[in-house]
Amino acid sequence: MKHLISLGLVAMMAAAPSFAAGDAEAGKAKAAICAACHGANGIAVIPGYPNLAGQNPQYIVSALKAYKNGERTSAQAAIMKPQATMLSDADMENLAAYFAQMK
Repeated sequence: MKHLISLGLVAMMAAAPSFAAGDAEAGKAKAAICAACHGANGIAVIPGYPNLAGQNPQYIVSALKAYKNGERTSAQAAIMKPQATMLSDADMENLAAYFAQMK
């Protein structure tokens, strides 16, 4: 019985990265405005802008929150802050799930 519990825990831990906190379909609906700079397929169309396809979802959420809260002050912050300000926490999670599942 102990072996089954241990095996179950290991299986859950291995699968944990595949559990997205957000809803990728909802994120896809919000991602249209992102495409102007980050590309329709998540590959940036402007040199120096980051690719979002396949990006770590926690990183995307963290970056969006930092832009929204004024914690990022890079050249792109002037562009990203207004975009991030329009997003709820759920929107950010959904966008992160959408871009993370792209390859």
